Amino acid sequence: MLAKLPFKKAELFFFLAFSFLIFSCNPEENLDPNAPLPALELSNVSYGSDMRQTMDVFLPRGRSMENTPLLIYIHGGAWIDGSKDEFAQVKPLLDQAFPEYAYVAINYRLFDFLSRQNPFPTQENDVKSAIEYIISQQDEWNVGNQIVIAGASAGGHLALLHGYKNPEIGNIQAVIAFFPPTDLAELFNFNSLTALGLTEILQGTPENKPQAYLESSPSNFINSNSVPTIFFHGTADTVVPISQSDLLKNKLQENSVPHEFRRIDGQGHGFTPSTNVELIKAASAFIRAN
Repeated sequence: MLAKLPFKKAELFFFLAFSFLIFSCNPEENLDPNAPLPALELSNVSYGSDMRQTMDVFLPRGRSMENTPLLIYIHGGAWIDGSKDEFAQVKPLLDQAFPEYAYVAINYRLFDFLSRQNPFPTQENDVKSAIEYIISQQDEWNVGNQIVIAGASAGGHLALLHGYKNPEIGNIQAVIAFFPPTDLAELFNFNSLTALGLTEILQGTPENKPQAYLESSPSNFINSNSVPTIFFHGTADTVVPISQSDLLKNKLQENSVPHEFRRIDGQGHGFTPSTNVELIKAASAFIRAN
């Protein structure tokens, strides 16, 4: 049939057919504005000029500014080691207990014993800068402004420090901390290795730099308006003694701050996988209740 058409008619036929295919395949034409946003991961997003000032962002499917809170995870490593890659161990547990949340895992500048670069409060300031950047991106990422901060060891310390000392930066709803340092002047007396490390990182001792220890200790900033806090500590911890969490519990009780403290019998500076599952579930239940 097509061969019998005059040339102009055949040409018109092909033009119309081609136009129909183009417009029928236009993605904008078929895009459903009500379809849920797809999940998205952003790696090594910079929040500062230093190579350590980066974060990984995990945005869930179907997120919205109304229904997607944010959990920020801060890695441990004694303020001298570690990276945001630690979050990979935690994320599967969070996905089960906090399925509606977006996550951000941050790096921060580490203290260098050789060059003595990045002493306190560099780490505290990096957490502040990271959260300020996250706030600036909430519309772009399509997530809400409610923030939970979590961390383990040094990361737990930094999470608590920001939550209590700098609550005006970010809409902080709660803090989750695993075996955190909470009073660095008290921690200084734990053993000689701890004393040496803190002397370098804070550029002095509690005797000759008392203000540095006070300013870097989360327990010194607790008041009746402090954010709800859930924290965990092993009774056999030989890196950060459980007395640090006992001290935190007492300060929270004195100020009537909603909190939950779980002592993990027989475990040290790190918990078994089954214990971690249980504790992440407990953290989710605590936050939803508070």
